[in-house]
Amino acid sequence: MEMRRKDRARDEAFSLALIDRCTHGVMALTTGTDTPYCLPLSLVRVDRALYFHCAHQGRKVELMRTCPKVCVTFVGGDSPAYLDKGEYTTYFQSAIVTGTVHEVTNNDEKILALRALCQKLTPQAMDGDKFEQAVHRSLQATGVWRIDLEDISGKEKAPKAI
Repeated sequence: MEMRRKDRARDEAFSLALIDRCTHGVMALTTGTDTPYCLPLSLVRVDRALYFHCAHQGRKVELMRTCPKVCVTFVGGDSPAYLDKGEYTTYFQSAIVTGTVHEVTNNDEKILALRALCQKLTPQAMDGDKFEQAVHRSLQATGVWRIDLEDISGKEKAPKAI
């Protein structure tokens, strides 16, 4: 899909950096009806893939298995402002990715993804063998999914320099 405000479009490097900064994104799935299903997820990017963890069953898992095409939106900044010229606006940064989601069944890839996610979200708790103990206890009970990135777009509205 082509972006209407081309002056706000940003390159892939901007989008990937924004994804890496965000602690979560909102994934949209199709339900097969006229009502989509969207949910926030803690995500981590490893190369050209996004990873997240979840339970092995539930509505999200059923929908991903039925229709694996997904869209994820990240918002890295959102600052409403009133401008002196009598206008309201919002300064923002966002990235949207589309891709195909796959269940990760290989334990080595699951551990890689979980380690990357924990390193991103809780780097202060990665010392010693904390991660290894946690992953040993929960690996079989934890579902891990990978979104292979197919399209990435970024957008930004920033205050103009004075």
